[in-house]
Amino acid sequence: MTEHKVTTDIAKAVEVLSSGGIVGMPTETVYGLAAFALDENAVARVFAAKGRPTNHPLIVHLSPDADASQWGEFTNEARALADAFWPGPLTLLVRRTSLVPDWVTGGRDTVALRVPSHPMAIELLRAVNTGLVAPSANKFGKVSPTTAAHVMDDLGDDVDLVLDGGACAVGVESTIVECLPDSVSVLRPGTITSDQIELVLQAVVGSSSGEARAPGMLLSHYSPDADVFLVETLEEGIQKKQELTKNGRSVHFIHFDDIDEYARHLYDELRHADLSKCDSIVAVMPVTSGVGLAIRDRLMKAATR
Repeated sequence: MTEHKVTTDIAKAVEVLSSGGIVGMPTETVYGLAAFALDENAVARVFAAKGRPTNHPLIVHLSPDADASQWGEFTNEARALADAFWPGPLTLLVRRTSLVPDWVTGGRDTVALRVPSHPMAIELLRAVNTGLVAPSANKFGKVSPTTAAHVMDDLGDDVDLVLDGGACAVGVESTIVECLPDSVSVLRPGTITSDQIELVLQAVVGSSSGEARAPGMLLSHYSPDADVFLVETLEEGIQKKQELTKNGRSVHFIHFDDIDEYARHLYDELRHADLSKCDSIVAVMPVTSGVGLAIRDRLMKAATR
């Protein structure tokens, strides 16, 4: 790791961003690759560094003090969710305003907005006083980073600076909720659950998949190099590991009883398997409720080839 690129100096990060640079930024979910959202050349550098298709939309990160209505048109439902969960791991997909350029949205008429709760992210966003795009700071489709070292391992010379805010407290990407005038849908599960969203809105919300209207909706994503095998019980996992080992394959086994610990360590476990040059990963799926749904979503995409 190039140590001089890793810093806790927010003023230095502001200087880099203001000159069109790109910066690894900690959030409570995963590390993002930040650039000024309204700087077309800087955003192009983000796409290039990640190897990300330019028609894939980005999330704009805002400070708690920002007027989010300058960026998106908020329905009553969107405003209620923002009031309830911002700052925090919730992204709202709303109709974009004329301020938001095509290079942020991939030409779509919606924009994804989020106010992160990580103290260093908030300080940085307040200092730049504008929106930052910040997709996960890794190569496109690969395992998301949850430490500054992960960012450097993935991007190296392609990133100008990395702010080190420690290990991410949540560990999986934000919940994405699409709030349009006639519908509310969960597009990507996260630690803010459908039950919590429905409690705020006092209404049932749907879910959606298919076309990538927002980040993280591709069928194959968060993918390690090793083959991923998913099982529903610890007993099945042990049996699968023994079967693979007998066939001469090296196996990394993932299982956590504590669901929040599973979320925090999931990506680190997937990365560890690749660093260890394991042939296979056997992961025991978590419960089908709460943050377990987010973990299951990431694991199923990691297992898809």
